[in-house]
Amino acid sequence: MRTPGKVWLVGAGPGDPELLTLKAVRVLRAASLVLVDDLVNPAILDFAPPRAVVRHVGKRGGRVSTKQDAIHRTMVQAALEGETVVRLKGGDPLIFGRGHEELRYLHAHGIEVEVVNGLTARLAAATGAGIPLTDRACCHGVTFVTARTRAGSADREARDWAALAGGGTTLVIYMGVACIERVADGLLRAGMAPDMPAVVVVSATLPQQRSVRCALSTLNATVQREKLRSPAIIIIGPVAALADPVRAGETAFGFLPATQAGLAPACV
Repeated sequence: MRTPGKVWLVGAGPGDPELLTLKAVRVLRAASLVLVDDLVNPAILDFAPPRAVVRHVGKRGGRVSTKQDAIHRTMVQAALEGETVVRLKGGDPLIFGRGHEELRYLHAHGIEVEVVNGLTARLAAATGAGIPLTDRACCHGVTFVTARTRAGSADREARDWAALAGGGTTLVIYMGVACIERVADGLLRAGMAPDMPAVVVVSATLPQQRSVRCALSTLNATVQREKLRSPAIIIIGPVAALADPVRAGETAFGFLPATQAGLAPACV
C-alpha cells in the first residue's frame, strides 16, 4: 500500500524571490507537485526540482480560472498517491487567499498538511512606498480588508464602510483597484475626510513597482488617470502623508536570480 504524501500550503511572499522564507525554499526543493497561483513570481519556481510537475491554478478577478473544488480534489488525490504537494500562494496563505478553506478540506479528508507563512503584500507595499503602517503620533492600529466580498445587503455594506471610515486606523485594502469607485465613494459617504491621504502601490517588490499618492477625494480619478491595475495595495490614512518623497523614490525592489542570491535552485 502506498504511503500517503503531504500537502504544504506555502506563502510565496509579495514577489521578490529573496523575500521567501528559508522554510519555503526547503519545501519547494522537496516538491513533486507544485500548484501555483497566478500572482506568484515565476522566478520562484526555480527553487522547485526539475522533476517536479508545475500546474498553474491561478485565480484573477474577471478571468477564467481554476475552480476551487478542482484545486481541492487535485491536492487530495495527489497526496493519496504519495506526492509531496506544494500549494504555492502569493503573500501569506491565510491572508485573503482561501488558505483556510483548503486547510479545512485537507483535514476533512485525512491529509497531512502544514502551513508555511509568507511575507504579506501589505508590509512590502508600505515599505515600497516609504511609509509606516503605524505611527505613535497619529495612528496606533491597522485594519486589513479585501474589497472583493460576497454580495450583501446595501444596509450591511453601509455599516461596513462606516466602521472602516470611523475606526481611526490605517486602512490597507487588497483587491481594490478594480472597484476603486465603490471603495472611495463608500468611505466618503461614511464620513471619512476628503483630504485623507492615500497611496496605491502596484507590483510591490518587483522591478516595475510603482506608488502613487493622492487624497481620498481624488483616489478614483487618480487610479483611472494613471491606469493603475492589479496587483495593487491601497493604503489610506494619515501615515500615507509621512513619507519623505525622495526616500520613497529610492526604495527600489529589485531581485537577483536564485543563483546570484546565494540560494541555488534545486538540481535533483
